[in-house]
Amino acid sequence: KQDKKHNEQSCRNNNATAAAKVRLYGHGITASYGEMCYHDNSLVSASLEALIQHLVPTVDYYPDRSYVFTFLLSSRLFLHPYELMTRVCHLCVEQQRSGDALLDKVGLIIPLLVTLFLPRSLTPVKSTNSLTHALFLGDCLSEYSWRAMQQMTQRLIKRLSALGQYEEAVAALNAVAMERPASLKSKQGSAQRNDVLSVCDDPFVLAQQLTHIELDRLSFIGPEEFIQTFAMKDPLENHKGFFRKRKTSNLEAYVNWFNRLSYLVATEICMPVKKKHRARIIEFFIDVAQECFNIGNFNSLMAIITGMNMSPVARLKKTWNKVNTDKFEILEHQMDPSSNFSNYRTALRGATQRSETAHSSQEKIVIPFFSLLIKDIYFLNEGCASRLPNGHINFEKLWELAKQVSEFLVWRQVICPFDRDRRILQYLVTTPVFSEDELHLASYESEGPENNMEKDSRRSLRSSLLHRENRS
Repeated sequence: KQDKKHNEQSCRNNNATAAAKVRLYGHGITASYGEMCYHDNSLVSASLEALIQHLVPTVDYYPDRSYVFTFLLSSRLFLHPYELMTRVCHLCVEQQRSGDALLDKVGLIIPLLVTLFLPRSLTPVKSTNSLTHALFLGDCLSEYSWRAMQQMTQRLIKRLSALGQYEEAVAALNAVAMERPASLKSKQGSAQRNDVLSVCDDPFVLAQQLTHIELDRLSFIGPEEFIQTFAMKDPLENHKGFFRKRKTSNLEAYVNWFNRLSYLVATEICMPVKKKHRARIIEFFIDVAQECFNIGNFNSLMAIITGMNMSPVARLKKTWNKVNTDKFEILEHQMDPSSNFSNYRTALRGATQRSETAHSSQEKIVIPFFSLLIKDIYFLNEGCASRLPNGHINFEKLWELAKQVSEFLVWRQVICPFDRDRRILQYLVTTPVFSEDELHLASYESEGPENNMEKDSRRSLRSSLLHRENRS
């Protein structure tokens, strides 16, 4: 919220000297200052040029951090990030020419802008070169501001290096997990393969290790990756190349982790030859899912439920008959998709409130069902126009996008309080899992086909998988 004087000074355009237009709507007040429109002192729309100008400090105005984050988060929907940086730098130079009073203000805003919006897919060397090229204010900055700039650059390079190492580690883990040992190609060889119970038979410990993986991977997802998915879907004509090349690799890796955990659960259940062993593993994963719910790890909870509801697992009726499903049905009810996941959303709000008043690090943990979070942000973007009929940017939409992403950033920064067990973690992220066809075939070998359709399916799967093994 900025007062009228600040708003007028931030709108340097052809209409900046025009008198403010004020309209009353019920109990709210809508006011226009130049090319920026406010409702109850909250910015609701503006021209792109006015929004860019609003990033730049004046003698008695400094942009609010919430505004800076909100605009920079979604600015890539409208223009290339480096084009934005170039225009902001140009405006900063113009402002500094008005006097030394702005020297430190302008000098400090640039590091903030770069830190918040620089695309993180760049290598550290390229980032440094780009900063040197874009931030041409060196001769104008005070010694204090230049020192802040250097510190920001070092932090940014360190962060980018960590991201690069993380992405390489994920790629290496995925390569190991893609190996297909002989023990995974047939149930007869399953005795040679460790199962989850041989690695960890304590549901609480396994839930803790799953939480480690979740928080580790969440920590590397940048806020811009959510918005970049929209930019890739509907790129600007002048910057198709940039948006096509821009990656959302950390977000995608996290979604892939959810899928892997679901398939791991299904594989562990379908692998054992004995029905009693399969039932025991089902009961174990039900307990793990319950512990995930208690911790606030909704993503692992949903992945486990998804794996247990996959058709190769669901059809094992003789196995399920040996399982007490009361607890599982309660967990399914908590994650029921009806009424737009209303039960889950209630539980998520409860976990969020617990986190805000936490007395221990464990109580701070909130790991959302990530696919639903992405879906919510996607439909918020799709359901609201980015531009209004008068050409203004719909800033109310940008506020809502920033609100959802900001909440995610709070959850993302929690440090996992549990002890790491490297053996369990290694098993969870690298042990090979069945493909969908292999799951169906393993399910048929556990409990034979019940009708002609399933018999035909088993025959076809055997032939198809045998052909693939011969080719490999």
